[in-house]
Amino acid sequence: MNILKTIATVGLTLTLVACGSADRFAVTSPAVTDKVSIGFAAVEVRDVSLPSYAAADEIHIRKSNGTLVSSSNQLWADAPGRAVALELSENLSRLTNRRVASEPWPFEAYPDARLEVRFSELLASDAGQFTASGQYFVAVADGRRERSGLFDLTVAYDPKGGPAAIAAARGQLILDLASFIAREGLK
Repeated sequence: MNILKTIATVGLTLTLVACGSADRFAVTSPAVTDKVSIGFAAVEVRDVSLPSYAAADEIHIRKSNGTLVSSSNQLWADAPGRAVALELSENLSRLTNRRVASEPWPFEAYPDARLEVRFSELLASDAGQFTASGQYFVAVADGRRERSGLFDLTVAYDPKGGPAAIAAARGQLILDLASFIAREGLK
């Protein structure tokens, strides 16, 4: 019986150690100081499609030789797809002073436009660059011109700052993307 207690205690201890060993890093959006006028009163941020490495909980970094590395000890605080969609919609709302929300649309009245963003890259490098590239789509139901565009943005960060610096860079990058889409795609 003592052997069973010992095995159970060791198993519980290993489980607790495994669960408690990861650090989680939250992305904080920087202050929005600009205002952008857009042509829509309400915008739904529908789908944010991320590459598999960017959708994972682990924070990935591209090394100088091109390989992507991550650690199960350094995780994003929220599911990346959900977090990026929320960051984008919150930043668009602050930039435009319009009604912007990520899906599912929470209001009774339908939005004037729907925004979909597909990332081909959302990745930090060990050289201190956080890059986002991809395409956005603006769907409009009332017959106005639908549009799409490409984006390729980079924010510098100090690699010595580790995952916290990467999280801050991602926050700035998503704000920059929101500003770009507001100016180029939501006019």
